Amino acid sequence: MVEVICDTNFLIHLATKRIKNLDNLDVEIGQVTFVVPQVVKNELLELKKKPEKTQDIQSTLNYIRNFKIIPILGSFADKELIDYVSKNRVIVATMDKELKKQIKNNGSSIMSFSNDKIILES
Repeated sequence: MVEVICDTNFLIHLATKRIKNLDNLDVEIGQVTFVVPQVVKNELLELKKKPEKTQDIQSTLNYIRNFKIIPILGSFADKELIDYVSKNRVIVATMDKELKKQIKNNGSSIMSFSNDKIILES
């Protein structure tokens, strides 16, 4: 079982869009467990205060309520994820192009979306 660390935009997309291969993920990629850094959960709680985002963010918070929260703390999720990845080889789930580039430069893998399917990039 591989833990995949999710960033904010990935979780919002995962919770609010229909993902075609979500049920077959263990066959296509292997058994994965999505985990949420505390800094990402904090970011979601902050975004919930914005009226135009409230519905998507509430859906996301409901979706992740049984996900494991891991103690990656700080004030800016992208920076904390990059710091964590530089010390640990992990898979990070993100849609952020700049973050993807920095994570790949640190030798870790990326999970992302393509055509509403989850894909693994190395």
